Amino acid sequence: MVVTVKVYTATEDHDIRFHQVHAADGGRIKYDRVCTICGKSVQYADIDKAYESPEGDKVVLTDDDFSKLPVAEKHEIPVLQFVPSDQIDPIFFDKSYYLEPDSTTPKAYVLLATTLDRIDRTALVHFTLRQKTRLAAMRVRDGVLVLQTLLWPDEVRAVEFESLDGVSEPRSQEIDMAETLVATMSDDFDPTLFKDEYQIELKKVLDEAIASGTGKVVSHEEAAPAEMDAEVVDLVAALQRSLEASGRRGAGDSGGSGTQAKKTAAKKAPAKKAAAKKASKPAAKTAKKTAARKGA
Repeated sequence: MVVTVKVYTATEDHDIRFHQVHAADGGRIKYDRVCTICGKSVQYADIDKAYESPEGDKVVLTDDDFSKLPVAEKHEIPVLQFVPSDQIDPIFFDKSYYLEPDSTTPKAYVLLATTLDRIDRTALVHFTLRQKTRLAAMRVRDGVLVLQTLLWPDEVRAVEFESLDGVSEPRSQEIDMAETLVATMSDDFDPTLFKDEYQIELKKVLDEAIASGTGKVVSHEEAAPAEMDAEVVDLVAALQRSLEASGRRGAGDSGGSGTQAKKTAAKKAPAKKAAAKKASKPAAKTAKKTAARKGA
């Protein structure tokens, strides 16, 4: 049975994010990728991955090297086996993803989900995500297939605490008392009863600081307009002097002052415009008549 699906992240982080800033002025602290050999900043596109062996040998791999690996070409999620759901230790669970049917006829999707729900089994699957081979548990949640990536066995650390060595076993009376306490606090699991009080109180602190305008709030100031460059100022001044000089020469040629020349030009300009209007009216009428004759 082949089931085509789309994968979506099933969880999200609700923690409030902070930026590192300079305590003196609130300026944002930025990080630069600098090469330790040439001392230059390196763009993310120019960064490759390197492996260094315990002996100190370094191997640099590019994106082309990773693309040649067989896992990079797999777009399937083969089922390895079906196991009882209670046999998977929760410590192995990692990320969760929702699987949406990617087919015009999602009957196979519904059939698989219904079967897993009825037999109370979890499918162990093998797939590739972000160029890594992963083991995952596929189960049903509210009628939707959920994929939960699993840690590999060697990724779960073995632990031994010396502080537990030689500790005597609890007495039966102590166990009975503990069981009574557990029984009084037992109930069905309802995640909606629990809230992240730290994040709620932190949000209140931030909202109150913004509303009150305390010294903790760094106001967003618009950047001041850039001053004109010295060369640009010199160029404008030179153009202004050139225009003034050309005005003086024009006045000398006409035998009058520059102001008188401007007044004379102002007086003549309306007369010229009026003459132009008078001349244009007959031309427009002639054009209309000509068009009428042609149409006739």
